[in-house]
Amino acid sequence: MGLLSRMETVFKSKMNKVLNRMEDPRETLDYSYEKQLELLQNVKKGVAEVTTSKKRLQLQKAKLLQSNEKLEKQARDAVAVDREDLARLALERKAAIQQQVDGIDMEIAELEKQEEKLIAAEKRLSTKVEIFRTKKESIKAQYSAAEAQVKINESVTGISEEMADVGLALERAENKTEEMKARAEAIDELMEAGTLEDLTGGRDDIERELAKISTRTSVESELAKLKAEAGKESGKIKTTEEGKGPEEGKEV
Repeated sequence: MGLLSRMETVFKSKMNKVLNRMEDPRETLDYSYEKQLELLQNVKKGVAEVTTSKKRLQLQKAKLLQSNEKLEKQARDAVAVDREDLARLALERKAAIQQQVDGIDMEIAELEKQEEKLIAAEKRLSTKVEIFRTKKESIKAQYSAAEAQVKINESVTGISEEMADVGLALERAENKTEEMKARAEAIDELMEAGTLEDLTGGRDDIERELAKISTRTSVESELAKLKAEAGKESGKIKTTEEGKGPEEGKEV
């Protein structure tokens, strides 16, 4: 029994959570309001029925009173013609009808009391229903506003989380970009300083040294050639000047 009781408690708690998630307070309030309106309609229907019964008795009483008046006139007429027996019969019937009238008066009085109670109950219930309706609409409006705010907050939270992820991605991209820039600049500086070898040229250090020697040799050879040519030109100029006489150097 202990295990079954525990299982029942767990089942009820689970079902309660499920029902809480499924329940919409606005629908519950509307349903309660509809039930109160039905109760109010039943009370109004009861008032109408009591009033109808009272009116029916009042009409019956009016007919009996007319019969009493007729019987009283018949009794007077019978006395006028010395028919005491007829007068007595009319009066007996009038007395019986009067008993019915008295009973109807009692029933009408009882119905009037019931009618007053039902009318008072209807007024109280109408006031309560109207108060509930106003409060219901206010609660529904507050719930709808809160529900909308929750959805907005959830949307904003989702956007914020997404933007945070985007921001982190941008930050990582910027950091990697700056790192690559710094690395490229460092490599350029090292290559210019000769610290790093340019492996794209396809030559090793020996070939580069031989190329440098060849370049220097070529430069020295070209320079010697230029010097030799310059020396020959200088010798030609001196020979020409020595071949001129004293007179050739004077002006005519």
